[in-house]
Amino acid sequence: MAADPRVANGQVAVERIDEGLRSYMLSVYNYMCLGLGLTGVVAFAAAQSPTVLGLIHGTPLKWVLFAAVIGIAWFGSPRIATMSVSGAQLLFWAFASLFGLMLSYIFVVYTGGSIARAFFMSAAMFGGMSLYGYTTKRDLSGWGSFLMVGLIAAVIASIVNWFIGSTALQFALSVIVLFVAIGLTAYDSQQIKEMYSELDGSDIVAKKAIMGALRLYMDFILIFQNLLYLTGMLEE
Repeated sequence: MAADPRVANGQVAVERIDEGLRSYMLSVYNYMCLGLGLTGVVAFAAAQSPTVLGLIHGTPLKWVLFAAVIGIAWFGSPRIATMSVSGAQLLFWAFASLFGLMLSYIFVVYTGGSIARAFFMSAAMFGGMSLYGYTTKRDLSGWGSFLMVGLIAAVIASIVNWFIGSTALQFALSVIVLFVAIGLTAYDSQQIKEMYSELDGSDIVAKKAIMGALRLYMDFILIFQNLLYLTGMLEE
């Protein structure tokens, strides 16, 4: 008995969608990993020069870097959809490089073992939560507003604490932001997966991958920074 061509065509369509989705998500994670690699290289290179470190962290330039990073994250990211693919890539690499300059202090403040331990712990947490967000059938869309409110509140409290200088408050904020970032990893992974459409052209898919990579990059950095603060050993 001949196979029903409608069934065969349906199977082919599903396989094509699954293959396209896997390729898209692989592109997201590749961009993210390359961005983290670039951040690490830039941070380590900057940390080797006392002059560069002094310029970045001992002058008002640190506020310029901070403003540039925030500007790209909040204002540049939504505009990726209207950019060319090369323009979106340039924005992503610029963001990763600027963040590397901002993170250069960790190679002076913390021991190498602490940095490595925090990185691998972050990778394990991120990987587990991203896998959960990608594979779960549960709708995580309700997490978004709750997590963003928590993150914004923590950022505001952190700004206040710059003036107060409370170690206990900073410790509490690091714990809160760590759990928010872990939750955001699952939420963002699901949202990025749902952004994919088999009807998108190659340029649109590429730009969606860059937008997704930027979101996951920021989640990973938040996990890493706060784990390093909570578990890191200071250089003597």
